Amino acid sequence: MKEEEKRERFNKVATNRVNRILETLQLLGNCSNTSNYSYTDEEIKKIFSAIESEVKIQKAKFDRKDKKKFSL
Repeated sequence: MKEEEKRERFNKVATNRVNRILETLQLLGNCSNTSNYSYTDEEIKKIFSAIESEVKIQKAKFDRKDKKKFSL
């Protein structure tokens, strides 16, 4: 596969996935409506801690500095 094709494929897939994540986060925001839902500060902390942790993990995959290479 040519580099240009890989880039186009990445842009298409990444755009779709990011948009899906953003839409899902907006849906999560709907849960903040206290007329329909009840929650504690601790539950909110757990939710956003889990999200932030996963974002860090996935972001590290793109950080080329973190990729270890073997050398003698």
